[in-house]
Amino acid sequence: MTGAVIKPLVFPALPDGGHAAGAPSGQVAGRRTLPLPVVPVPRASSTVYGLAAVDCRGRVADRAVFAALGWLPGTRLDIRECHSLLVVRPDGHGVFSVTNQGHLRLPAAVRHCCGLIPGDRVLLAADPRRDVLIVHPPAVLDDLLAARHAELLGGDLG
Repeated sequence: MTGAVIKPLVFPALPDGGHAAGAPSGQVAGRRTLPLPVVPVPRASSTVYGLAAVDCRGRVADRAVFAALGWLPGTRLDIRECHSLLVVRPDGHGVFSVTNQGHLRLPAAVRHCCGLIPGDRVLLAADPRRDVLIVHPPAVLDDLLAARHAELLGGDLG
């Protein structure tokens, strides 16, 4: 099949190095350039985070979190509720301990005061420098993130 040859269209070079006259910043010869990403500030914190589901016996486990803390099975613990968070610290006289499988078992009374039920996922925040684990129940996460999500979505959470 033969047909007419279409001549290529070539735009003349612009005298100012490629910027169209009167083009807004960020446009080159009628094209928009991609914006440069904002580079985040490097983390200064040594906090290790993990998500874990609460099982029917109140156990939660995250290997990376417990490895960062160095808590081995049998480590005696003190568990306290503070502002709807659970603060867990090693305590030689503590009533609770890391299980033989390396899990943290949250007692029923503690789960009830935080509204935790089996299947709930909690955020575990381990601070190895302070040797403390903070457990964030879902209701606390909702409160912490609601304003940020509203800001992101222009006030629309519905």
